Amino acid sequence: MKTVNGFSKLSKNDKLTWLSQNMLNSAEIEELKNFWHPNAELQKTIDEFSENTLTNFIMPFGLAPNFKINDKILHVPMVIEESSVVAAASKSAKFWLNRGGFKTKIIDTTKVGQVHFKFYGDKEKLFNIFNLKKATLLEATQDLTANMEKRGGGIKDMVLVDKTQSLANYFVIDMTFNTCDAMGANFINSILEKVAHDFVEIACSENYFHVSEFEIIMSILSNYTPNCRVKAYVECPIEELGQIAGLSPQQYAEKFHAAVQIAKVNVERAVTHNKGIMNGIDAVILATGNDFRAIEACAHAYAARDGQYRSLSSCHIDNGKFKFELELPLALGTIGGLTSLHPLSKLTLKVLNNPSAADLMGITACVGLAQNFGALNSLVTTGIQKGHMKMHLLNILNQLNASDAEIKAAKVHFEKEIVSFKNVRDFLDTNRSLH
Repeated sequence: MKTVNGFSKLSKNDKLTWLSQNMLNSAEIEELKNFWHPNAELQKTIDEFSENTLTNFIMPFGLAPNFKINDKILHVPMVIEESSVVAAASKSAKFWLNRGGFKTKIIDTTKVGQVHFKFYGDKEKLFNIFNLKKATLLEATQDLTANMEKRGGGIKDMVLVDKTQSLANYFVIDMTFNTCDAMGANFINSILEKVAHDFVEIACSENYFHVSEFEIIMSILSNYTPNCRVKAYVECPIEELGQIAGLSPQQYAEKFHAAVQIAKVNVERAVTHNKGIMNGIDAVILATGNDFRAIEACAHAYAARDGQYRSLSSCHIDNGKFKFELELPLALGTIGGLTSLHPLSKLTLKVLNNPSAADLMGITACVGLAQNFGALNSLVTTGIQKGHMKMHLLNILNQLNASDAEIKAAKVHFEKEIVSFKNVRDFLDTNRSLH
């Protein structure tokens, strides 16, 4: 495969022409074009979300209905390609609808940014000057923070941290922020860069230090936001769980509790356990135009905060009560960025009654908890494959080019049969040979 120069400078049609000359045939190029939005203005907006855009990659936009969250009913949009995720979340929402529903608690909404730098001078003097000039540095950010402060946000604090025990000459200015309903990445990064510049300029222009004693490495927000955290939980008397798959309420509660405890101590299980939580969380984050990669990275770092990777959810059985809860960091926004640009993200937020960022944290955590409950419910009763493969039956049938009549017959046949690719293919082969 040959290299290409100046690809980003080509028009979209010229990019496709290059692709047709090197990788795809004309029919495949037309297939890409089939996914362009018919509204040219909207397509231009979508193209500008990314770089070197060729077409749109379609993902299902579904709805998990009947979530009772803090005594209010919400129907939650989810963007995900796996049907069993939406089905499990919906089933869990229905299960808890008449058992008190989901409750949430916002623990904090603090976000974090850092200026990383090397310093080669007098360390004690550095801290003295930083503390002396801290108010001046904060005051110098007023042009950047004024609008956020009007909304109740802004810079919460700024501290200098000595990291020389970890890396020679390494220091960090740790800053914390309240960004209200914005995710706030650009806001935070702009302030960090200004603080870095101003600190060096002030320290050197007033002859405290020489510029050669400083080396600014980088100024950047951190996606690890352990204090921007939310808790979601469900609870009810154990007897209200009812009999499930032949298990008494007490047996079910104890088996469920044991499954969560295993994910607390077994890393192999914990990774899959938390992946199930993120199935639900990512689907809401995508629908709302938030950054699922940042949320994933933060959640998994938080899961390993004590040195071992563990379950993000917990289960408790106390005094005849069953309680299942999820606590994790969720740095989300409901204004700015893609949330304000993508038309489906705007519609998602409208379906959710235009939540604040804090409200969205709670909603998202509830869907993650619901997804985790649904997966564990299957695992400790019928097993994961029975429901999971039933949901994938249609995908297998479509992959095997089944007709409408064959799909209808297969759905009836596999109500009581194990779904697997081989079994579905054998069913179709047998059915076709009879006709």
